[in-house]
Amino acid sequence: MAEIGPNTRLRVSPYYEATIAEGVTAFSPYNNMLMPVSYGDPDREYTRLMNGVSQWDVSVERQVEIKGPDAAQLVQLLSVRDLSKIDVGKGKYMPMCDHRGVLINDPVVLKHEDGMFWLSIGDNNILMWARAIAAERRLDVAICEPDVSPMAVQGPKAEDVVAAAFGDWVRALKYFWFAPAEINGIPVIIQRSGYSKQGGFEIYLRDGSRGVELWNIIKEVGQTWGIGPGNPSPIERIESGLLSFGGDTDDQTTPFEVRLGKYVDLDLDDDVVGIKALRRIKTDGIKRQQLGIVLDDADRRPGHAIWHAIQQNGQPIGHMTCGAWSPRAQSMIGFALVNVGAAVGDKVDVIRGGFRDPATLCQLPFF
Repeated sequence: MAEIGPNTRLRVSPYYEATIAEGVTAFSPYNNMLMPVSYGDPDREYTRLMNGVSQWDVSVERQVEIKGPDAAQLVQLLSVRDLSKIDVGKGKYMPMCDHRGVLINDPVVLKHEDGMFWLSIGDNNILMWARAIAAERRLDVAICEPDVSPMAVQGPKAEDVVAAAFGDWVRALKYFWFAPAEINGIPVIIQRSGYSKQGGFEIYLRDGSRGVELWNIIKEVGQTWGIGPGNPSPIERIESGLLSFGGDTDDQTTPFEVRLGKYVDLDLDDDVVGIKALRRIKTDGIKRQQLGIVLDDADRRPGHAIWHAIQQNGQPIGHMTCGAWSPRAQSMIGFALVNVGAAVGDKVDVIRGGFRDPATLCQLPFF
């Protein structure tokens, strides 16, 4: 069997050996790292997330640390959302755009102290982008990728596991709030967050040499609640209406097109990257919208959809950007990026591998 050797272009995570021991069967590249995406039984992994507790290696969710006298100024320049009222110890979802108003990332920003922030990023080189904008504006900041690797504990029983490991104080954490902690001398940050709607936490490991040790501690504590390995579930995230940057977006996608308009503050200063373009786009009118889509033939189980063309009355109107068989809907469901003229309830066709699959547009989220 061919192997991909670790190198500076495709790194493994601090939890890599632990995931191998758990029986990981597939990886996907993300932020120049290998991300576990399957342990061989997707149905069981989905069920564990929905009904119990799942442990994820999400260290590919890299951090961009921005520190210095002008750190707050730079973070706001990078964000089309107003961050002026963010408190220390709190995170906020933060769409980022380029100068065209096109979405280039949707990180969570964590404010550690006045003058120090982390951007917990999606799959894109935001380290380089932040450094370029800082140099362009001549700002006094230091920008780096720190030794920080998140692990997610997700599912309805996740809070019990994390509380058993770190103490009941974690139960008081509000969504996106975070606090420092330590376990067996391992320094971490604990945040109530995660890429699912089933509840849970992300544990930000701050010493990459102790990844396997931290993994095994959480695994051992979680045995009482039946913890097992998993990964960000494409099924659950579609059912829950969670956007996948780079998966559901292309090089023309604006926040308005993918249900992120509520996070765009158009009255921000003109210096904010992309804000002037977004004002023009809003004035001129949005051209596309994101809706849900359900394939009408519930007996068919095609594989995950990747940007399949959608037609209405034989005319192209957009694409199905993702899809999965939903146990809750008992149908193939997904997201549709379609013309604004399309409406909920419209009958359409998905063109997939030579097949024409009848489908119906619907609201998001599904559940």
